[in-house]
Order: sequence, then C-alpha cells, then structure tokens
Amino acid sequence: MSVSKIHVDLSGPPQTMLDMLYGKALDADSPHPILNDTFAKTLVEQLDYDWQASAITRQRRRQVASIVVRGTQFDTWAREFLARHPQAVVLHLGCGLDSRVFRLDPGPGVQWYDVDYPDVISLRERLYPGRDHYHLVSASATDPSWLTAIPADRPGLLLAEGLSMYLPEAEGVALLRRVVERFPAGEIQLDFWSRLGMRAQKRTNRVITHSGSTLGWTVNRPEEVLAAVPGLRVISATSMFGADTVERLPKGHRRVAKVASRTPGLRKIIQFHRYGF
Repeated sequence: MSVSKIHVDLSGPPQTMLDMLYGKALDADSPHPILNDTFAKTLVEQLDYDWQASAITRQRRRQVASIVVRGTQFDTWAREFLARHPQAVVLHLGCGLDSRVFRLDPGPGVQWYDVDYPDVISLRERLYPGRDHYHLVSASATDPSWLTAIPADRPGLLLAEGLSMYLPEAEGVALLRRVVERFPAGEIQLDFWSRLGMRAQKRTNRVITHSGSTLGWTVNRPEEVLAAVPGLRVISATSMFGADTVERLPKGHRRVAKVASRTPGLRKIIQFHRYGF
C-alpha cells in the first residue's frame, strides 16, 4: 500500500533547511555514515518535493562532508553539556527539520525547545512525533518575546547551528545577550562564517541564491563575540577543518581538511564556537 507524501511549500530562507536535510540523508544512506541521521533519510522519502530537479541535490552531493562534520560536532558538544546538566533547558534555534532532540534523546529532566518560523514548525508537527518535555516555538529566533516564556531557573544551552550567518549582526548580538542575562549559567554553541567565508558563499552557494536568503553576521575570531557579549568565556573555538569529527571522514576528505587547516584565511572560513557563561 502506498503512503501519501507530505507536500512542501516553503519560500525564502526556510528553504535552506531542505539543503541540510538532504545532505544528512545522503550521509545516512552511505556505506560508512558519520552523523547517521536515519530520521533525515526517512523524511526525504516522506516529503513531496522534486529533489532531483533542485539546486539542493546538485550542490549537496559535493558538500555532505561539511554538513555531517558540523552536525556531529554540535551533537558531541550538546551531549557533553547535558551529561553535566541533566536538568537543563535547551534552546535549539533555527531548528529546521533537524532531528537533534531525537538523536540525542535527552533525559526526563531536560526541557527542550525547538524554535523556528511558523511554517517550519507547522511542517515539523506533521513529520515528527511528540515527546515528553519537548516544545515547539513558532517564532523568529531574534524575536525577544518568546524567550520570556522559557523557564530560567536552571542552566541553559543555546544551540544555533547554521543560523548566525543569516542574522544581522546587531540582532545576533542582542539575542546572545538576552540568553546570557536570562539564565543563571550555561553554554552557547554556534557556528560562524568569516568575512572571507561569507564572500565565498555568496559567489558559490546556489541554495542560498535560490532561496533569496540575506547573509549578514560574520566573525573572524572569538574575541569579536567576547567583546560584544559581556559574561561569555571561550570553551572551544575551532575551524571546521580542525574539528575532532573530521577524523571520521574518508581519507581523501581528511587530506583536504588538513591542507585547509594550515592555510591562512582558509582555515577560519567556517568556525565552530562554544562559550560558557
């Protein structure tokens, strides 16, 4: 018996979440997956979307490695935080169709909030099951109003993978400041493109061009974030090419990453940052 597929009708920046989803599905379907997001593979099969005709398909077959290296690194950091803080609040901003809450399967003491635009959250509700202590928030990540309804009597983790580059710098900084001021302690885990990285993406990333996304915030080094957001301290700041998860890539990809990690400018084109407060 055939199963009816769910139609996808998105416009603007939310389209980029399909880009991430497809890359993770390709990894899960590979002989030696790294992130192994089987939820992504299932969702790609469920959605009524012409993957083969899209810019997403053509581009992501070339860029799966960067998607899964980043996703695996942030999964690792989030697990470490939750192991130390089993009663935490997690703010997963710009969640898209990412299955992180199901991959990590946090314990009953964790209150997890997935935050994204209303049309994205509506789609998530149709694709993913509910679970205890899991909440969906239909809002822009930079809208200050939704945060006031989040409990702030325990450590907080702000996790924003693939979000900063789509924010105006002033709004991104204000968001981080609100989180630091609201919670008694916690972490902020997010990635940045350098200014060189932003220029490269504008020229080469067809998915961003196709979606009409506006790119904004760039960071060349963590000191820029520390100067803008009082109360933060650096726990880790690494180039994508120097991340621990790169070692799980095939030999050819590891070789390219090693060369890139030693090349000035190029090595900081994509960065993973982890801050405590």
